[in-house]
Amino acid sequence: MIDDLVPGGVELCEAYGDAGPEATACLFPAEQAVVRGVSEERRREFTTVRGCARRALARLGIPSEPLVPDVSGAPRWPRGTVGSLTHCPGYRAAVAARAGEYAALGIDAEPAAPLPAVVAARILPDAERRSADDLRTALGVPADRLVFCAKEASYKAFSPWLGRRYGLRDFAVRPRADGLFRGVVPGGRHRFEGRWAVRSGYFVVVVCLASAQWSGLLATGVSRGSGWQQAVI
Repeated sequence: MIDDLVPGGVELCEAYGDAGPEATACLFPAEQAVVRGVSEERRREFTTVRGCARRALARLGIPSEPLVPDVSGAPRWPRGTVGSLTHCPGYRAAVAARAGEYAALGIDAEPAAPLPAVVAARILPDAERRSADDLRTALGVPADRLVFCAKEASYKAFSPWLGRRYGLRDFAVRPRADGLFRGVVPGGRHRFEGRWAVRSGYFVVVVCLASAQWSGLLATGVSRGSGWQQAVI
């Protein structure tokens, strides 16, 4: 489904629902503690998406380790790797790469259905809503949901590096009809590109930041007015 959205060196694994082999992943004790007392539905999606992550890491030759959320809610990946998880009703996916090749990854998936109006008004500034309206007219897709999905993927890729917690509204994104989107990180310090697609009733958005281009920038910050720094996609 999303093989054409990730570059070489990034491994991905996806699952539709919780009936495939990924759903049989054995949770480590630390992971079991995270889902103790939660609903069975939440436990299943938690397990399946970690099964996806284990498979992606195995393709890199990395043994399985617990993927336990940190204080921000993002999972801690094995040393020397970066990755990202996503799950929504009926779909789970994970991407992983070696940190020597990629500084950060972000993936998000959403059903290709319009956002509730109240959510769109809260998350999307006026300019992004107008851009989404134009894209919906051009492509016939619910582009407000696509913008939301692109914000989520961008947040996942950049949030570990930003030094403070931002909201989705703080990430400016503009999808294009050719499957690319451009984004600006809060404060204007970083401008980047990612890719999106709509397949099998889901939007999938991926941001992959190559270490050669991004490690120094993310570690030290980029001054305002810097040119576009394109993510490897």
